[in-house]
Amino acid sequence: MSPAIALAFLPLVVTLLVRYRHYFRLLVRTVLLRSLRDCLSGLRIEERAFSYVLTHALPGDPGHILTTLDHWSSHCEYLSHMGPVKGQILMRLVEEKAPACVLELGTYCGYSTLLIARALPPGGRLLTVERDPRTAAVAEKLIRLAGFDERTVELIVGSSEEVIPCLRTQHQLNRADLVLLAHRPRCYLRDLQLLEAHALLPAGATVLADHVLFPGAPRFLQYAKSCGHYRCRLHHTGLPDFPAIKDGIAQLTYAGPG
Repeated sequence: MSPAIALAFLPLVVTLLVRYRHYFRLLVRTVLLRSLRDCLSGLRIEERAFSYVLTHALPGDPGHILTTLDHWSSHCEYLSHMGPVKGQILMRLVEEKAPACVLELGTYCGYSTLLIARALPPGGRLLTVERDPRTAAVAEKLIRLAGFDERTVELIVGSSEEVIPCLRTQHQLNRADLVLLAHRPRCYLRDLQLLEAHALLPAGATVLADHVLFPGAPRFLQYAKSCGHYRCRLHHTGLPDFPAIKDGIAQLTYAGPG
């Protein structure tokens, strides 16, 4: 390419970099820098985050562990976790609904798991599902470090598609009063329909779905709004540490199969 042609494209390149600078920074932090640190340390980001928690957080104090993870994500490495703004929405709903049984699809590092567990009513139970064994091992240690035993928080390793049909028979989950979808947005619709098919959603159940605007779950939102089984509300937020990148949590209330 000649210098004249390169110069002609320079204003366009600069405009795109300025307009999408937040997405560019996110790409650098979540892909380029993370991959480099993975190679240099031999550890995944979740494992590095847990090492930080071990040396900086108070065992048995889930609130302090969550704050430590937020600090690490903001000042060390971006964790791609739920973060404090969305976390407040989640905790408020758990406290308001006081669900006896909660199902979380997508444990990741255990951040949202701790948010739910600390807001459960007495005797409440949380089942959380993570498909990646190495990530699940980190989350398990974090959950136990925070002081929650297996009677309160049960971690299931496996894909949501395989686990959901077995919840009733293998894990004694007859109904999920609140469900958090926080795994892969492209799987949200499939898993919501699986929950319906296996009659795991009682009338009045709440379904929360994270990341419905970024990276987005358009088919899930279209179904929830048009199928007639749900009342829908969208909580608009930004990404943790990237508030200019707009995201949202969908809150669905199940009216029943009728």
